[in-house]
This record gives sequence, structure tokens and C-alpha cells, in this order.
Amino acid sequence: MRVLFGIIIGVALTVGVAFIVDSQAAGTSTTGSGSVVAEHRQMVNWDVAGENMRMARDRIHGAWVRLSQKVAS
Repeated sequence: MRVLFGIIIGVALTVGVAFIVDSQAAGTSTTGSGSVVAEHRQMVNWDVAGENMRMARDRIHGAWVRLSQKVAS
């Protein structure tokens, strides 16, 4: 049980830290002379991750509905 709890906490912390770092991303940095120093890209494409989570949630919901209908009948 502790291992499962540790895995859940680890995943939540990893996703949370990635979200915080990505939300603080400022795009490109410039020097006083106007030259671009470095571009800070996001670690995660949150649009794709959100769409994948929506599809997974829909699949799980559909499987749950089918299973509960089988059990009920």
C-alpha cells in the first residue's frame, strides 16, 4: 500500500513541478543590445497532454459503463 501511495505522490509531484516550471516560462530572453540569448521552451505540450487525458477518461468511462451493465444484467 505504501508503494502505491508513493507512486501516486511521485507522479503528482512530477506533473505539478513540470506545470509550475512551464507556467513560469518567459519565452525568449534578450540582452541590452537586443540579441536573443536563449529560448526557454516548455517541457510539456499541455494541449496534447490534455487531449490525451480526455480520451483516456472517455475510454475508462465507457469501459466502466459496459462493465456495470454486464454486472447488472
